[in-house]
Amino acid sequence: MTTQQGSRFFFNVDWITILIYTALCTIGFVNIYASLYNPETSTFFNFSSNYGKQLIYIITGLMLGFSILLLDAKFFSVFSPVVYGITMLLLMAVLVVGRKVAGNQAWIPLGAFRLQPSELAKFGTALLIARYVGNFNPKFTDVKSIFFAGLIIGFPLFLIMLQPDTGSALVFLAFMFPLYREGLSGYFLLIFLGMIVLFIADFLVPSYILIPIIAVVGGFFIYQNRRKQKMMFSMILTTIVAIAYLFLVKVAYEKVLEPHQRTRIEIMLGLKTDPKGAGYNVIQSKIAIGAGQLTGRGFLEGTQTKYGYVPEQSTDFIFSTIGEEWGFMGCAVVIGLYIFLLLRVINLAERQRSTFSRVYGYCVASIIFFHVFINIGMTIGIIPVIGIPLPFISYGGSSLWSFTVLLFIFLKLDSNRMGFI
Repeated sequence: MTTQQGSRFFFNVDWITILIYTALCTIGFVNIYASLYNPETSTFFNFSSNYGKQLIYIITGLMLGFSILLLDAKFFSVFSPVVYGITMLLLMAVLVVGRKVAGNQAWIPLGAFRLQPSELAKFGTALLIARYVGNFNPKFTDVKSIFFAGLIIGFPLFLIMLQPDTGSALVFLAFMFPLYREGLSGYFLLIFLGMIVLFIADFLVPSYILIPIIAVVGGFFIYQNRRKQKMMFSMILTTIVAIAYLFLVKVAYEKVLEPHQRTRIEIMLGLKTDPKGAGYNVIQSKIAIGAGQLTGRGFLEGTQTKYGYVPEQSTDFIFSTIGEEWGFMGCAVVIGLYIFLLLRVINLAERQRSTFSRVYGYCVASIIFFHVFINIGMTIGIIPVIGIPLPFISYGGSSLWSFTVLLFIFLKLDSNRMGFI
């Protein structure tokens, strides 16, 4: 690389995004240290501890990120099918050689390290979706285009459900938003929202009341559109599908979800209380966050954190440590950083000259948003506990590295936006 090329490289890279990334990683390390603090081994550089390992993951993650910035931007488009294929092979391999933890066979043991292929599959899928849209310019108004996009997203989702890791599988629904940006009808988002509403209603309202309500509402719209044959047919089909969906929800709930997953949903909906069992994590998390009040109890001063009341506090429930020790102000800073990051990525995506880069950028923003929303939502009790990490902050090498690769690939694409069409 010549001096001129090196200067252009450093000038073009979006250092503001890298600064936000570094800040989130630092916040993660500090709070992982707090959640695992032991006065007898209190040094930051105790590499036998999880916070010591996280420091290694952060350093190697930065090295990995800057290595990505040195690659040719076209590499990611050309080799996206290969990357996708490798991640799919890893998802299949974990079903054979994976280690089962907490009921999920989602990790491949590699010595002291455990690789989670579902994390890698996110950027593999994002690359192939971007390649498909960028190369074929599909019109998401026809069945063929929607089918192929759905196949790319649905295949890893299906393999992850076999583990079964429902939380990681749900993240793949985030790919609907980039497709919406590229022309997918808003009706699909409404259908998705309707499915969530019906899912909740199926538990709160008896079927003998809910089904007649749907039939009456559907009948009303069918009558209103009786002179518009195409619209009337759509409403009839929607009504039938909605009623069939209610029955499928019951079947899937009983046959697909694990007992602990069903219990978490029932607790969230207020149908069951289990303060010493499945509801324990969320209750303790809410106590920890509430105890922080405005400014927090102070670094290493959180009693819920110090005495280990919140299970999985360095991973899925790391936000409760932030809430207890840094209070509302600390939580606001973290959420503000995420909002700034998401807005920054979307802004960068919109300025891309390449469709591939734009679609990939929206994939990055959607995946990060989905993770942040669900993780924080489950720590404060508004979403069932489904076990997904808080990006760049939760403990874990697979998670940190996959999010690093996901983000830095986009930063590389953006740095070369004028030359990559």
